[in-house]
Amino acid sequence: MNDTIKIKNLEIFASHGVLSEENKLGQKFLVSAEMYTDFSEAVQSDNLSLSVDYGDVCKEIKRYMTDNTFKLIETAARGLAENLLDKFSAVKGVVIEVQKPWAPINMSLETVSVMTERKWHTVYVSIGSNMGDRKKYINDAIQQLSETKGCIVEKVSDLILTEPYGGVGQNSFYNCALKLKTYFDPHELLECFHRIEEGAQRKREIRWGPRTLDLDIIFYDNEIIDDEVLNIPHIDMQNRAFVLEPMSQIAPFVRHPVLNKTVGQLFYDLKGTSV
Repeated sequence: MNDTIKIKNLEIFASHGVLSEENKLGQKFLVSAEMYTDFSEAVQSDNLSLSVDYGDVCKEIKRYMTDNTFKLIETAARGLAENLLDKFSAVKGVVIEVQKPWAPINMSLETVSVMTERKWHTVYVSIGSNMGDRKKYINDAIQQLSETKGCIVEKVSDLILTEPYGGVGQNSFYNCALKLKTYFDPHELLECFHRIEEGAQRKREIRWGPRTLDLDIIFYDNEIIDDEVLNIPHIDMQNRAFVLEPMSQIAPFVRHPVLNKTVGQLFYDLKGTSV
C-alpha cells in the first residue's frame, strides 16, 4: 500500500458527546481521513472508477457522522474507519482523526481530537469438529464468519477426515482451512471465534479433547504473537497434518515467519511426500 489519498478537516455538524446538550444541539467536528490504496491501475488508464473517489468518501463521512449519535468521539472515529473499509473496496487501510473544536470543558483550547487506524489483514484459520454433526458445525461456522461485519471469507479448503491429535481417545475429526480478510486485531478476532464456538456449545474441559467446534488462528499477516491467550503462528502447526493438509490446498506458498518454510514445504517435511 504505497499510495495515499488524504482528506483534511472536513467540517461536519453532528451530535456526538457525553452531555445531553451536545446530542440535542449538535456541534462542529473536523474529520480527516488518510486512505491507503493502490491507484497504479487507475493512473495507467486515467480512470476514476479504478481509484477512490474522494468526493464519495466525503459524502459517506458526512452521512455516517450525522446519521449516528455517540457519546465518545473515540467510538465515532473507530466506527467511521470500519465503515469506510466496508464501503470502499479500494481502501486497504485508513487513519481517521476526529477533532472537536468546541469541546465543553470551560477552558480555552484549540481542539480535542482522537485518531484511529484500521486496515485489512490476511488471516489463515484452521477449523475442526469431532462431535455431533461435524460437517454442519464447520459449515455453520464458515457461514457465520462470512456474515460477520469486518470479516470476508476468501478461500475455503476441502473437508478432510483426520485422526485425533494429542493421545486422547475420541472420534475422528473433520478439518478444513480458510483464508480470511479482516480488520479485527488478533485478540478481537479470537473473541469472535470464541463466540462462534460457544454458539456451538464448545466445552473446554480436556486439553486436545473432543469438541463440537474448534477455530484456530494459524497465521495473521506475518505477525508473531506470544502472550497469555494467543500464540501466532499457531504452536506446533508444523507437526499437525490436519492443519497443513488443508492449508496446503489454499496457501501452499505462504511462509511461516519463524520457521522460514512455506506451508507446502512443512507438509512435505511432515509427510515425506509431494504436495
